[in-house]
Amino acid sequence: MARKLVWLPLAAALLLLWLILNDSLSPGQIVLGALLATTLSLLVAAMRPLRARLRRPVVALSLLGHVLVDIARSNLAVTGIILGPPERRAHSGFMRIPLDLHDPHGLAVLSIIVTATPGTVWSGLDPDSHTLTLHVLELHDEAHWIETIKQRYERPLMEIFE
Repeated sequence: MARKLVWLPLAAALLLLWLILNDSLSPGQIVLGALLATTLSLLVAAMRPLRARLRRPVVALSLLGHVLVDIARSNLAVTGIILGPPERRAHSGFMRIPLDLHDPHGLAVLSIIVTATPGTVWSGLDPDSHTLTLHVLELHDEAHWIETIKQRYERPLMEIFE
């Protein structure tokens, strides 16, 4: 029974988004939104053969806390780079980080974390060597960045998804 209702949370979210975007709670909008949300959810569910499993929710909450703190710190650091002396802006660059994480959902979350953190951008993942290419706005210590990505993000994501 629960397996047949996997589309329900997505349908509820889509219905809520539909009603917010239309700024209306009229019966017609609710019915139309429910039909669209249900139809789209069922169609999308058929396209996702691989389902994510959250194995350690407590680790996920801890990771969320780390990510929020890191985003706040990075915002301050990027502000300092932009408003600081021009020489500080000359240290950006690309680096390569070997990854042990193989779960596609974990990799997707890692890409979101890296890209949502100001000053870093996920630039690519080599499928053969499983190496992440990362662009960093202020690249002084490559070993520090590798340690941060692997210990602060990759290790918890492996606990959560693998």
